[in-house]
Amino acid sequence: MPNSISGFSKLSKSKKIDWIADSYFVDKELSKQILKQYWHSNPELQQLHDEFIENTITNYYLPLGVAPNFLINDTLYTLPMAIEESSVVAAASKAAKFWLDRGGFKAEVISTTKIGHVHFMYYGDIKILQQYFNAIKPQLISAVKSITKNMNRRGGGVTDITLINKTKALEGYYQLKVRFETLDAMGANFINSCLEQFAQTFRDSAKQYKMFTDGNADIKIVMSILSNYVPECLVKAEVSCPVAHLNEDKTVSPTQFAETFLQAVKIAEIEPYRAVTHNKGIMNGIDAVVLATGNDFRAIEACAHAYASRHGTYSSLTHASVEDGIFKFWIEIPLALGTVGGLTKLHPLVKLCMEMLQNPSARDLMQIVAVSGLAQNFAALRSLTTTGIQEGHMKMHLMNILNQNNASAAEKTSLIKHFKTNTVSHNAVIEALNRIRTTS
Repeated sequence: MPNSISGFSKLSKSKKIDWIADSYFVDKELSKQILKQYWHSNPELQQLHDEFIENTITNYYLPLGVAPNFLINDTLYTLPMAIEESSVVAAASKAAKFWLDRGGFKAEVISTTKIGHVHFMYYGDIKILQQYFNAIKPQLISAVKSITKNMNRRGGGVTDITLINKTKALEGYYQLKVRFETLDAMGANFINSCLEQFAQTFRDSAKQYKMFTDGNADIKIVMSILSNYVPECLVKAEVSCPVAHLNEDKTVSPTQFAETFLQAVKIAEIEPYRAVTHNKGIMNGIDAVVLATGNDFRAIEACAHAYASRHGTYSSLTHASVEDGIFKFWIEIPLALGTVGGLTKLHPLVKLCMEMLQNPSARDLMQIVAVSGLAQNFAALRSLTTTGIQEGHMKMHLMNILNQNNASAAEKTSLIKHFKTNTVSHNAVIEALNRIRTTS
C-alpha cells in the first residue's frame, strides 16, 4: 500500500512523477517515460499548460477533429470537435452535409439570463425580512458598482434581485436570487464576486435596520454561488424540409423514414431509459465543441440534464413533427457559454478553434453548439431507424480494434478493405487478423 505524502504540491514535476512511479507502478522507468513523452517540447507552452491546474504531471491528449459543411443561419461553418469517441465527428459531418442541401440549420437565442444565489438562514418575522429587503435592495446594487462597472459599460450587469422564501422546503431557508447578463463572458467569476458582496452588505446592514428586534437581525449566510442551471439562457436550433426530400436511403421511403423517426423521438420523450441514451448522443456533439472552445462541459452537461427533467420526468431534449408535408426537427437547450476569459484567451488551440468559427460572440457560439447537438442526434436517429447504429459505429471502431492488437500497416490495409463488405465486430476483426498472421 502506498504511503501518504506531505508537501506533494511543493515538489517539482519530476519529483512528483518519481513519487508516483515508486508508489504505484511495477515498471517504474516505463511509467516515467510514458508520462514525460507527452510533455510539450516548447518549455513556455508546457509551463502554460502546467499552470492551468494543480499538481500537473503531464498532458492528456484528446483528438481534435473538424466537421465541415455546417450551414447555420446562411453562414457556412467548420466545427472543431475535441472528443475520443469513434464516429461522432463522422456522424456530425454526415448530418451537416445532408442538411446543407436542404437549407441548412436555423438557430436563434431566446434569452441569455444567468442566475446566482445568496443562500441564507433567517428564523424571524417574514414580513420584517421582506421590508428589510425592499429597503436594502438599492444599496445592494450600489455595493457592487465597482465590480459591475466594466460589464455595465458593455450593456451587461445585474438585471434583478428578488427575495425567495424556501421555508416550506427547509425551515429558515431563504435566497437572494440574482439575475445577470454577462454578454460574451461565461461570467462565473463576475457573478460570484457580485454575490459575495451582496451577501456581506445584506448581512452587515441588517444590524442597523431599526425594524429588527430580539435577534431578528440574525441573518446567517450559508453560501453565495452562481447556478449552473440556466433555464433562462436558452437557444433553439432546427432543421426542416418537405418529407419527400427527407431520405436518401432507397430501401426506405421518405414517408416511412419520417414516421419511424418521429416514433423514435416520441419514445425518447416518454421513456427515461431511452431518453438518457438519446440525450447522451446529443451531448456527444455539444461537449465536443464546448471542449474545443475552452468552455465548461461539466456545467453544460449538468444543466442540460436538469432541463431535460424540468417537467418531473427525464425526457428528450429534441423534438420532431410532420405538418402539411413538412418534416421539422428541433432542440431547445440552455447553454451558458463564453468567448472571452478563461481558456478562450489562454489555450493556443482554443484560440485557433475560435478563429475557425469566425470569432463568434457568445450568442453565436450558443447557436453553433446547439446545432452540433441537433446534428449528432439526427445522425444517430437516422442510423437507428434504418441500418442500425452498429454498422457505421463499428466500421469507425475498426481502427481502434486494430491498434489495440498492434496491427501492422499492411494488416490494416488488408482488413480495412475486407470490412468494407463484411460486418465489423470485435471477434470478426480478431479472427480475420489471426488468419492473416497464420497464413503469412
